[in-house]
Amino acid sequence: MRLNSPYFTELLATDRFWMLQALLRARKAEQQNEIPVGAVLIQDNQLIGEGWNQPISLDDPSAHAEMLAIRDGARAIGNYRLPGTTLYVTLEPCPMCAGLLVHSRIDRLVFGASDLKTGCAGSIMDLLRHDKLNHQIEVTSGVLESECSELISAFFRRRRAQKKALKRISV
Repeated sequence: MRLNSPYFTELLATDRFWMLQALLRARKAEQQNEIPVGAVLIQDNQLIGEGWNQPISLDDPSAHAEMLAIRDGARAIGNYRLPGTTLYVTLEPCPMCAGLLVHSRIDRLVFGASDLKTGCAGSIMDLLRHDKLNHQIEVTSGVLESECSELISAFFRRRRAQKKALKRISV
């Protein structure tokens, strides 16, 4: 298939649409002063699960956007296996979330920004396509990458500035 074929044009438009939906969820995390990561789980071009980072507000270290979206989707379809689904997430999954994607039997992952410190879809390792595992996942990276990266970068810039201002006040 050619990259300029109608199939790829439609796929890119679909990926961009759903990544925009994931970005909306990331903004919900940001409003809760959580690291702004959002995710949506899609089956047959329908939203079946959504999530945004909430480990602080839920007192749950596993409450990553991917984890919450997958839990939501599994409840929606009444199955712990999620074949035929695509997860869209604004940041490359960590080891915990990558393992969850494999165990959930998700078909495809689409992410925006790479995570060069903990990303397990190709950055520090590629858990999703590891040939020793019983399930491999198709991965598309870099969809709305600049928007996803800038949202996270701006969040951490603000957080560093706030910490700096607090240090000045306490001195």
